[in-house]
Amino acid sequence: MLRCPTSGLPLSYIGNSINGETNNAEGTLVSEDGKYSYPVINGIPRFVDNSNYAENFGKQWNLFKKTQLDSHSGHPISANRFWNATGWEPAEIRGKWVLDIGCGAGRFAEIALEAGARVIALDYSNAVDACKENLSKFSELYPVQGDIYSLPLVPEAFSHVYSLGVLQHTPQVESAFKSLPPLLIPGGKLCTDYYWKRFRTMLHAKYLVRPVTKRMDNEKLLKRLQKWAPVMLAISRGLGKVPLLGVVLKRLVPVADYTGRYPLSEKQLREWALLDTFDMLAPEFDNPQSMRTVTRWFRTNGFSNIEVFQEGQSGRLDTWNRCNKYKLWWRPESPGQYYGQSKN
Repeated sequence: MLRCPTSGLPLSYIGNSINGETNNAEGTLVSEDGKYSYPVINGIPRFVDNSNYAENFGKQWNLFKKTQLDSHSGHPISANRFWNATGWEPAEIRGKWVLDIGCGAGRFAEIALEAGARVIALDYSNAVDACKENLSKFSELYPVQGDIYSLPLVPEAFSHVYSLGVLQHTPQVESAFKSLPPLLIPGGKLCTDYYWKRFRTMLHAKYLVRPVTKRMDNEKLLKRLQKWAPVMLAISRGLGKVPLLGVVLKRLVPVADYTGRYPLSEKQLREWALLDTFDMLAPEFDNPQSMRTVTRWFRTNGFSNIEVFQEGQSGRLDTWNRCNKYKLWWRPESPGQYYGQSKN
């Protein structure tokens, strides 16, 4: 399933194994022509350096490695988002090769693996280490550290590909999207999401402070958020109680407030608030996309049966261009997501 991202040639493994298993192997992958080599560390093929624009994600997912796992939270939050977003059924991915682009600590990979999929979980950061540790009980997990712009994967090898909460954090979003369709088998399905580019989105308080926070040292930013996130969470909750204007006023506070949205304990709500506030303030890139732009990407890359949904807290709402089977999803607590699937 792996290919040299530079030459496209097959790779050979040179190195050791532990008790006959490659799960914790240390060695090297060498291209067929011998010109390129890539390390295998802790059983994970590494096609990029750890120091890159996604470094903050590696930090957050290794620090909060279990926070958003359903097996840890005790609630099907990630499962609900995964199945609602993709529109897939567990039976259709069972035994199939599925690609998770931007796996983080493995919150969605866990859902696909539980359904019986064979999952290659790829991330640009060392979050793949957290993913591997979290999901070590699954024999069909294959973590890879790689670059979305130079994917080390066999073309037309996957029946299903998904990337949730990732592409808007890449430098060139359209190029990142275009790297995914070639990986699908004919008739394969792709699910991606994006922050929704619109006037209301850009008024979110995070865009007022991100010019400063995205340039801060991650350690310094995290320490400040550990102090101030609980305060901002309390303010957000107070503003949310204001009749009629509460939902709008909460957007003035740059904090992830899931109070009343998820059935989490107070401790979990605080932990999720810290994690997702860091997640929205630390990334180097945050690139919302318009409906028109994303529609064009799917259509010009050979997709049919394209769907976009609008999602409120109560579930799905079909909202736009029903005749073209294109729908939009929107979450009140976040800028919005687009989802598309099915390739000719």
